[in-house]
Amino acid sequence: MAQKPRDAGFFSRSGASVLARSGLLLQNIEIVHNLGEGPIRRPNRAPPAAAKDGPRINDDIRNAQIQLIDQTGLNRGTVETVVAIKMAAEAGMDLVEISPNTSPPVCKIMDYGKFKYSAQKKAAEARKKQKTVEIKEIKLRPMIDDHDYDVKMRAMQRFFEEGDKVKITLRYRGREMAHQEIGTKLLDKIKGDVAEIAKVEQDARFEGRQVVMVLAPR
Repeated sequence: MAQKPRDAGFFSRSGASVLARSGLLLQNIEIVHNLGEGPIRRPNRAPPAAAKDGPRINDDIRNAQIQLIDQTGLNRGTVETVVAIKMAAEAGMDLVEISPNTSPPVCKIMDYGKFKYSAQKKAAEARKKQKTVEIKEIKLRPMIDDHDYDVKMRAMQRFFEEGDKVKITLRYRGREMAHQEIGTKLLDKIKGDVAEIAKVEQDARFEGRQVVMVLAPR
């Protein structure tokens, strides 16, 4: 018996089904590919706010109330912060937090620009007055003559007046090691001569063939 040919609709439906399955497979492959190689997105984080140097002023003061000292130095007691800021603005000045650790914090009405300039000027002057203490070295021999001794003592006195310490190095040579008492007497004489302006910070001690003693200004 001759087979009945299938109608065109059957082939059309079958082809459409195959194409649909192929398209779904390709779509799945593309999704897997994207998931495997796509960039990893990280949450956006805002950079931390830079810390301000100096006290809080005006709108930076977040407390609802403050202890107010006005521009004349009068203590106004506890005042609403917004009111205090308005008072400062009306006076052409700033509200400056001067004691943040009290409750409520203490704030003062002042010209913050002048205050900051004055504080910077005082800090600069203080740095100028500061001096790094240095250790000056004076080298001696046990058999030093009177003239050289006087020269060394004048230099030592100048160092003490400038606020520096003095390291005295007494060096023995050859047979001088057999007469260490001479060096001991010399160091005792030095201590006595500078007793009014200096004190012994490190007493005499041997370091090899030399004796070291450190004096500091009083």
